Amino acid sequence: MMAQSAVQKGPATVRPRAAKPATAAKLTPMTDDDKIIYALGLSIYRSLSQFDLSPHELELVKQALSDAAAKQPAEDLNTWGPRIQGLAQARAGRAAEQEKTASATYLAKAAAEPGTVKTESGLVYRELRAGTGASPKPTDTVKVNYRGTLVNGTEFDSSYGRNEPAQFPLDHVIPCWTEGLQKMKVGGKAMLACPSNLAYGDQGRPSIPGGAALIFEIELLDIVNPAPGQTAQ
Repeated sequence: MMAQSAVQKGPATVRPRAAKPATAAKLTPMTDDDKIIYALGLSIYRSLSQFDLSPHELELVKQALSDAAAKQPAEDLNTWGPRIQGLAQARAGRAAEQEKTASATYLAKAAAEPGTVKTESGLVYRELRAGTGASPKPTDTVKVNYRGTLVNGTEFDSSYGRNEPAQFPLDHVIPCWTEGLQKMKVGGKAMLACPSNLAYGDQGRPSIPGGAALIFEIELLDIVNPAPGQTAQ
């Protein structure tokens, strides 16, 4: 099938397309190799997101890359490198608290929308289109189309983007999905706004900050349970 989705354990409104930064225009036209190297830079920055770097600190990272390339580092990696993990843990906690604050504001506004239900667990649920089929049980495998965004509108996962519906056993996804999908009926569409404790908590994922609330727009296409002895995709 597809690569493991963000909705699986270990998974709003449609986001507007983010405008490209002005600096990107200076890099065009790029060859395919140029684009791969540019993607490498994006990947490196994503891996640094847990450090919640200030503009000054980001400049230090750029300087370190330049110094390393020139084989003239200003500091000894063997001395300071072992301290990186400790800084990462401290900064991750700070970033998660900031994300929780922003998420709480979003969730409160979402819960106040007409037709929205906030459950005891904290899940914010709004039906976008009523279904007419059956509702899945926690042990069922569902076939869905979905889009997942952060509270700032950044899209982190989408079956629409892969042009292929996804299938998940409901007991192998984040708690938000396990609870929310049971409220739906086949043929229906809903918005799930998930607090971080029903998603990935303070740890997050590479594309999901720690403490982040997640917003999903989901279409329940079918309940697809495997035959005895088979494993769901």
